[in-house]
Amino acid sequence: MKKLLTLTLTLVLALVLVANQASAQQFSKRKQYNSVGASLNAMNYFGDITPKPSIASFRFAATRPNLGFTFTHRFAPRISGRVGLSYGRITGDDAKAADDTDPDAKYRYTRNMNFRNDILEVSAVGIFDLIENRNNYLKRPDFVPYVFGGVAFYRHNPKAADANGNYVRLQPLGTEGQRATGDTYSLNGISLPFGGGVRYKLNKSFDLGLEIGWRKTFSDYLDDVSGNYVQSRDVLPDGPARYFGWDITNARPDTYGEFNQGGGQRGKSNEDDWYIVTGVTVNYILAPRIKSPKFR
Repeated sequence: MKKLLTLTLTLVLALVLVANQASAQQFSKRKQYNSVGASLNAMNYFGDITPKPSIASFRFAATRPNLGFTFTHRFAPRISGRVGLSYGRITGDDAKAADDTDPDAKYRYTRNMNFRNDILEVSAVGIFDLIENRNNYLKRPDFVPYVFGGVAFYRHNPKAADANGNYVRLQPLGTEGQRATGDTYSLNGISLPFGGGVRYKLNKSFDLGLEIGWRKTFSDYLDDVSGNYVQSRDVLPDGPARYFGWDITNARPDTYGEFNQGGGQRGKSNEDDWYIVTGVTVNYILAPRIKSPKFR
């Protein structure tokens, strides 16, 4: 997946640079235009609380909604820039994702962790159309596939349900002993969005789009699970921190013998979490004002 990310971003950048040099001089400002869009999306995540210890593993039942708004400016026959604002949720639950009959999932089943995380994202991406349009917006192609890549800032806040079903913020608890070490993870982060989609021309003013985009984050704490358990239960203060950092694991009926928890592995600390956004977008084109020629 890391190689795919690097290859995709490199390809998008190379295509944008080449196309920009070749066509920018031939694409007059009067053919450029803006559009605004609204999208209804499905949101999923790849991380520690998934059915398999693989970045390709996620539960369709864990899909949650995401709502987004965008502003796009068309610069050249193939090139557009887009800024976006979106808000959505990711979720995971060991009790539902891990099969207690699967030898590869018994560890996560015993861990018994759950989370949900509401993510607010602001993004800026470059879009490269695979079909060019050298005309104005009225003569744009009916069907256009495209790829995109860029950068995003996100704000997140992982929570988990306690024994009473109440959701508790996890980051302040330091469930892996962060309060003792002072190494608390941040609730702000940078991600690299990339992916592709298709646009379909409904009429002169509206486009309908379908898009899928991956977000490569640089955090392993979207789900509050990353490294090891604390060495001793007493390291965690009594209350929610001890419940989520230690007790919740022992709440699972012990079917597989004693669970060696003190200092043991809690998550895959060598892999960052990802999230994916798939959805439908409606774009409205803000028709540019065309100046009438002056006659003398």
